[in-house]
Order: sequence, then C-alpha cells, then structure tokens
Amino acid sequence: MYTLIVILHIVVSLALILIILLQTGKGADIGAVFGGGSSQTLFGSSGPTSFLGKMTAAAAVIFMLTSLFLAYFSGNRPASSIMKGGTPAQTMPAPAGQPAMPPLPQGSPAAPGGTAPLAPAPQGTPASPGK
Repeated sequence: MYTLIVILHIVVSLALILIILLQTGKGADIGAVFGGGSSQTLFGSSGPTSFLGKMTAAAAVIFMLTSLFLAYFSGNRPASSIMKGGTPAQTMPAPAGQPAMPPLPQGSPAAPGGTAPLAPAPQGTPASPGK
C-alpha cells in the first residue's frame, strides 16, 4: 500500500509539472500578434484555460492527498534499528590514574586560567616550622 501511494505521488507530481508548463502565461497575448494565435485551437474552441485548469486542480488535489497519506504513514511506521538488543550502551569509567578535582569552597571565586585555588592548610598544624 505504501509503495503504491509513493508511485502514485511521483506520477502525479510529474503530471502536475507538465500540466503547469503547458499552460500559457498571463502575458501571452503579445505572442498572438506575431502569429502565435493559431496554437490556441489545440484544446478546442474554448482554449486551454478550462481544460488545463481543471487538470491542474485535479492533479493538485491528488498530490495533496497523497502527501497527507505519506506523512501519516511515515509517522506511524515502527522505527527500525540495526541493534539486536534492548540494552543501552554502557558508559566508560574514568581512568584510574587521574584523581578527581576537589570541589571549590563556597564563596571563593575561581582562579583565573581555569585552575582552582589552593585549599587552606588544616588547622592545628603549623604553616611553617618556627625557629
């Protein structure tokens, strides 16, 4: 069914292009001055306006309907996947040789250059040996 609608859509779109290209433009009256008026009798005495206008309208309606059907069918098709299992991919653990960065203390701004400020020395230990 889906393939049939795709084929019909392609045929109607090509027919619509050809029908529109067969129609004369609004400024084609100047061509009749130079001998182009005899080509108007190809589609009968009423001219190509009514016949090609009806064909354009019919092709446009079919084109829109097939477009809607194709949009509906493509939205309801099950998603295909080349993966055979339902398990998601596992994340890689971090390398063991790199220690994690300690969190910044609250209220301290980040140091320029993207490096963290040094942590203060723990209390109870001298900062430098006294002499």
